[in-house]
Amino acid sequence: MLGSALLSALHLLALALGLPAIFFRVRALRALASDASAVPRVLAADTAWGVAALLWLVTGLLRAFGGFEKGTPFYLHNGLFHLKLTVFVLIVLLELFPMVTFIRWRLVAARGGVPDTSRLGLLTRLSEVELALTLALPFVAALMARGIGMR
Repeated sequence: MLGSALLSALHLLALALGLPAIFFRVRALRALASDASAVPRVLAADTAWGVAALLWLVTGLLRAFGGFEKGTPFYLHNGLFHLKLTVFVLIVLLELFPMVTFIRWRLVAARGGVPDTSRLGLLTRLSEVELALTLALPFVAALMARGIGMR
């Protein structure tokens, strides 16, 4: 019971970290269009976003398939769980280009160079879509937790 509560709390904390992280990454990317000094803010927000995503993934998998919570059958037979998982996977797929780009930015910055921001518009749009999808997740989760979506 305590393990289940701890996993639930960590899963919620991932949202509490991830939502502002992606929001601030969007803001920093928008600022970067006119202020090159915003790169550290982009990278800081991106780091928090990555930590949140990892925490979501680990706690989510443990809750669904680790013998905690409502048990694996509950999750596998809930259409909203499949929707939630699909949204998460979509966020991960959308994140591939920004993740690779920001790793490159970090490497360039570590060598004292200036990162290539020529794809700033795409990075901003991808982050905005990720933000919108992240905002949808708690609504799907709240319905799912109440047994809605069971087959």
